[in-house]
Amino acid sequence: MLFIGDDWAEDHHDVELVDDEGRVLARRRLPEGIGGIAGLHALIADHLPEDWVDLEPEQVQSLVKVGIETDRGPWVAALVAAGYEVFAINPLSVARYRERHSTSGAKSDAGDAHVLAEIVRVDRAHHRPLAGDSQEAEAIKLVARTHQSLIWERSRHVLRLRAALRDFFPAALEAFPDLDAPEALELLAAAPDPGRAGRLNRRRITAALKRAHRRDVEARATEILRIFGAGQLRRSDPVEAAYAAIVASQATIIATLNTQVEQMAAVVDAHFGQHPDAEIYTSQPGLGVVLAARVLGEFGDDPHRYTDAKARKNYAGTSPITRASGKKKIVLARYARNRRLGDAVQQWAFCSLRGSPGARAYYKQLRAKNVGHQAALRQLANRLVGILHGCLKTHTPYDEHTAWNHHLSNAA
Repeated sequence: MLFIGDDWAEDHHDVELVDDEGRVLARRRLPEGIGGIAGLHALIADHLPEDWVDLEPEQVQSLVKVGIETDRGPWVAALVAAGYEVFAINPLSVARYRERHSTSGAKSDAGDAHVLAEIVRVDRAHHRPLAGDSQEAEAIKLVARTHQSLIWERSRHVLRLRAALRDFFPAALEAFPDLDAPEALELLAAAPDPGRAGRLNRRRITAALKRAHRRDVEARATEILRIFGAGQLRRSDPVEAAYAAIVASQATIIATLNTQVEQMAAVVDAHFGQHPDAEIYTSQPGLGVVLAARVLGEFGDDPHRYTDAKARKNYAGTSPITRASGKKKIVLARYARNRRLGDAVQQWAFCSLRGSPGARAYYKQLRAKNVGHQAALRQLANRLVGILHGCLKTHTPYDEHTAWNHHLSNAA
C-alpha cells in the first residue's frame, strides 16, 4: 500500500508519501486546484511498486490511503473521485498523535503531513474513512445545514434586538412578545424609539397586523396603542437616537432572514423529495420534511457506513458513555458528537411525543423512574435512531406496533 499525509491550507497542500514500512518516498508542496491534484496523481504514479503493474486501475486506487484534516471541499472530492480511500482525521486527534512523535512542541506543515501519513499507515483501523454518500444526500446536507444556520443566525439577531429594547424601550417587548413576527419587525423598523412609537396611528398598526394575517386585529391594535401611549422612562436624545438606529437595523436584518429561511426551506423540500429514502424518513413519528432532511443529511445514505444500530446511535450522540474504574462506575451523556445531528434528533424525540403513542408511553415510563426531561428525551431519541436504522436496513416505512412492542415490553 501507499500512504499519503495531506496537510492542507487555503492555497497549498503539503503531502508526504510513505510505503508499508514507513519509508518516506516523497515530500511535496502542491498548489490548490487542478494543477495540484494532477501533481499528486503524478507523484503517486511515479512511486507505484513494481508488483502493481498487472493490477487493474481500481485495485491500485484502493491501495492508496490518504489522511487529511477535513472532509469537505473540491480537493477532497477529487481524492474520493480518484478512488483513493480517504480518512478525515479530527485535528484534535492529530495533535495527540503529534505528541507521540515529538514532545518538544515543534510544529510544521511538513511535520503534520508526516503525522497524517503515519496515522493512516499504522492506525487507520481506528478511524472512519469518508462515507460513500450519494450526491443527492450531499446536496440535502448542504441545504439543510444552511437552513439551520439561518435559523440560528436569526435567533442571535433576535436576542440582540431584545437586549437593545430592554435597555431603552421595554414597552416594545410588552407590545411584541415575538420579536421576529412580521408585524413587530415592520412597526419597529418604522418606529424604533418611544417617541415615534407613541405617534403611530391605528391605521398603520392595523395594516401591519392584517399583512401578518393576525386575528382580532382591532383588539390587538388597541392594546399596542395603549402600551405605546402610556408614560415610560426615557434615555437622553443622543443615546435614544443611537439605540433607534440599532433597533431599525436589527429589524431589517431579521426580516431579511425570515425571507431567506422560508426560501431555503423550499429548497430543502425540493431536494429531500427526490431522495429514495424520503418516504422512510417522513414515516417516522415527529419528522416533518425539514427535520427529516436534517437527519438524513447528517446520517448520509451510505448503506455500509454504520455496521449496526449502535454505530448510528454513537454518531448521533444519543447513546451514553460509561466510565468505570475499580468499583466506581458512572454513565454520562455523550457530548463528543455531531452537534447538528444531536440537535435534530433531540427535537425529533420531542416532536414524536405528539405523533406516536409508543414514544409517549416510553417517555412516561422513563419519567416515572425519576429520569429528568432532557435525559428522557435523549433516551427516547436513542430508541428512535435504532428504529430508524432498522427501517433503513429493511427498506420499510415506520410501523407503530412493530417499532414499540418490543421496547415497551422490555421496559415494563
